[in-house]
Amino acid sequence: MSEKAEFLKSVDVSRETLERLEGFEQLLIKWNGAINLVSPHTIRQIWSRHFLDSAQIFDLSEGRSGLWMDIGSGGGFPGLIVAILAAEKRPDLSVMLVESDRRKAAFLTTAAVKLGLKVTVKADRIEALPPANCDILSARALAPLSDLLGYAARHLAKDGICLFPKGIRWRDELAEAAKNWSFSHEQFPSLTDKDAVILKMKEPVHV
Repeated sequence: MSEKAEFLKSVDVSRETLERLEGFEQLLIKWNGAINLVSPHTIRQIWSRHFLDSAQIFDLSEGRSGLWMDIGSGGGFPGLIVAILAAEKRPDLSVMLVESDRRKAAFLTTAAVKLGLKVTVKADRIEALPPANCDILSARALAPLSDLLGYAARHLAKDGICLFPKGIRWRDELAEAAKNWSFSHEQFPSLTDKDAVILKMKEPVHV
């Protein structure tokens, strides 16, 4: 079974959404040689390594509307995948992508326009942005959990949630974060990495 077929077995999408995903794949391959949006050794694993990894984050977002803020968006994961899925499944969801690398931010802007997505791109550091009061905040492979909770405390709405995929050291990061932060959390096994989880976190408070 092809990678795309495996993705479609796990994620139910319409023909229009599939066409957007295929269009995003083409843009990613086209730009990746110049900007290195994803690691070269994973470019042939776009559907399993990147698309499915991002789609599972969308599925854990409790069907929320409002503002989804994705920080350190890089090549668009999970933020652009979230926006593609939301266009069909949750059209009242707005997506903000934060990426300080201006070349990557240019890619994100171009992709959003070409794919017809309701996306705002901020070419700035997360620390420099005013509080976003977002309903959902996500970050993939950006920073240690303690740092992510600092960003969340600034930008998350009172009843908002954080979605952070974490790798094999997730327990260590959780224990380290608990030294300085109070929070509630759940962990969900990753569909793409047996050693990884997605942490769903709420109410981060510095202690």
